[in-house]
Amino acid sequence: MPYQNKYLELLSLEFPSVQTVSSELINLNAILNLPKGTEIFITDIHGEYDAFNHYLKNASGIIKEKIDLIFPEHSEEEKNRLAFFIYYPTDMLNKYRNLYKDDKVLSILRDQLTHMIELAKHIVTKYTKSKVRKSLPDEFSYIIQELIYESNSHEDKEKYYQAIIDAIFDTKRESKFILELSRFIRRLAVDRLHIVGDIFDRGPSPHLVMEKIISMKNVDIQWGNHDISFLGAACGSEVMIANTIRIAARYNNLDCFEDGYGINLLPLARLAEKYYSNDPCIPFRPKGISARYQKDEDMGFVARIHKAISIIQFKLEYAVIQRNPDFQMNDRILLNKVDFENGTIDIDGVDYPLSDSHFPTINPSDPFALNDDEQEVISHLRLLFLHNEVLQKHARYLIQNGSIYLKYNGNLLFHAAVPLNQDRSFLKTKIDGLFYFGRGLFEIYEKKVRHAYHNRYEKQNPDKDTFLVLWQGGSSPLFGKHTMKTFERYFIADKKTHEEIVNPYYQFREEEKVLKMIYRDFDLDFKKSKIVNGHVPLDITKGDQVVLANKRIYSIDGGMSKEYSDKTNIGGYSLISDSHAYFLVSHERFETYDKLIEQERDIISITRSEELNDRRTYVYDTNIGNEIKAKIDDLNQLLEAYRDGSVKEKYSKS
Repeated sequence: MPYQNKYLELLSLEFPSVQTVSSELINLNAILNLPKGTEIFITDIHGEYDAFNHYLKNASGIIKEKIDLIFPEHSEEEKNRLAFFIYYPTDMLNKYRNLYKDDKVLSILRDQLTHMIELAKHIVTKYTKSKVRKSLPDEFSYIIQELIYESNSHEDKEKYYQAIIDAIFDTKRESKFILELSRFIRRLAVDRLHIVGDIFDRGPSPHLVMEKIISMKNVDIQWGNHDISFLGAACGSEVMIANTIRIAARYNNLDCFEDGYGINLLPLARLAEKYYSNDPCIPFRPKGISARYQKDEDMGFVARIHKAISIIQFKLEYAVIQRNPDFQMNDRILLNKVDFENGTIDIDGVDYPLSDSHFPTINPSDPFALNDDEQEVISHLRLLFLHNEVLQKHARYLIQNGSIYLKYNGNLLFHAAVPLNQDRSFLKTKIDGLFYFGRGLFEIYEKKVRHAYHNRYEKQNPDKDTFLVLWQGGSSPLFGKHTMKTFERYFIADKKTHEEIVNPYYQFREEEKVLKMIYRDFDLDFKKSKIVNGHVPLDITKGDQVVLANKRIYSIDGGMSKEYSDKTNIGGYSLISDSHAYFLVSHERFETYDKLIEQERDIISITRSEELNDRRTYVYDTNIGNEIKAKIDDLNQLLEAYRDGSVKEKYSKS
């Protein structure tokens, strides 16, 4: 009881009287009965900033859908124009000012502003006036409130309404007003964004994606294996530093480190030129879109860096695996199986010829030892990663707003898989002498990631090794395969050595018995809860099944990365959950920003699946609703304490 009184005393500092408590209780009870806000789930962004930014601006098609609903009498051209004034107001203002003279431009802008106000009126109906006020720009807060909350149906009100709009144009503030109103609409169109893993790698601009995410409110992230690689690098894990640079080189995106993060890769480039200057490095030529139109000599330079950092990574992996036999990753120890004289490697008793047998930095008698130059480079990179302000800012955000899994509004979000055995049981993994599985495995891995981050300046922190097993280990919920055949893909032509077997989760996840086992372990409602995954690119236009297990699983990696353009015809999925239904939306592949503005034709968002709720969902059904209910309970106790005299009011109003 004394502890409870102390808590109520603290709460009374925020609500110092019966009046303030009563007002807040009225407000909170009203909020509980508002419709649930719109949630968007996106996964596997992979550094594709332009596409990601566009999906945020058009709210994955939600804004256009509302325009279609509110303005059915408008032509498609008119609706697209309005949509683009909301998505890209600055560009559209510049475009139309260049196209037309003043009177014509002002007429167009007045139409757009009037339509944007009508759209804003529709969007704010889901929210309290308090929340709307907090989302308004300071400069135009009063004016926007007058426009969206006043009815212009009465003659006098119509004059007042038009007088405000006239004044905006008379004072030449229409451009700024349209800009701020468009931001306001975009801000309220989506209540929460869930990113279900893999912000990093493959694409050119993960740093820009992170800056965009950080600028937003109400975002959560479930780490993918590529995010874990970045986090490991930010924690000073040398093997993960090598891995992140290796992948950037593989897709010709080293600029994201040098220009995006300001990390100097010159020492690595010098090492590559010293040892591989005459090496064609054919298996290490960059892959994908960004490498196709580059000069051959430039790609040769990147290939040499790619090979140099890959060899460093294979050496560093050995020490981590040796220290951690419970990782069960001994199949990744391969350099000691190379016959350097004959250019072959023994895998499972079979000798395979190596497609590249030039290893100038490897001592055959001690193949896993870094030479002095390699050690100097990786030590230098470790210091750069640990002390890079922007990179550490991004890592801190991932730690504070991310997790391996999330239960939100009754749904379970995680990137790849719940590791299973072939007999459909949970895969048990030994960690620090104890066995973990299912939810417990997710939680112990997350604990180790957080501990590694908060102790990142300690070089000998053993939890930093966890990043390697989460990146490519058979027990990783973020990877979902038995092993990663990176070495074999580089050095062995025989593709049967490249096979990576997916975890049995993917084979059995649609079986009711297996799903019920997972739902029980994570304390989910089998009748209502959804599992949302990413990680595996699926194309619904090619017959891939994305909505699984009687709509209990949404596997929503649609291949946003341009590097998947040969695998998927689409440019990603968004899963949308509003108060009425779940919608799976597929997007056309993003081409160029300039083309969008020129054509005023949105990337078409096609609703592929719709699941209507049995009843409309309200705030009281949600995570936020549970928090509000808990606060209501606390405030009721405080109100009772004021009235029975056990807590004194801090002031009273007569």
